Amino acid sequence: MAPEEVVEGIVEEALPNTLFRVKLETGEIVLAYLAGKMRLHRIKVLVGDKVQLQLDPYGGRARITRRN
Repeated sequence: MAPEEVVEGIVEEALPNTLFRVKLETGEIVLAYLAGKMRLHRIKVLVGDKVQLQLDPYGGRARITRRN
């Protein structure tokens, strides 16, 4: 299995069920969800935060893995 692409973006909108709309550096907007470790440690992600994402290789959602 190939590793997922890691990119950075800024949270544009917080949606229900820990989903977020994130604007990537390229200008593209993707739907992202929190990684399990971030939920486990209750790390808060707010609108305007810079986050690190792993993009799904199939073009679905992205996973937020780190808050910068």
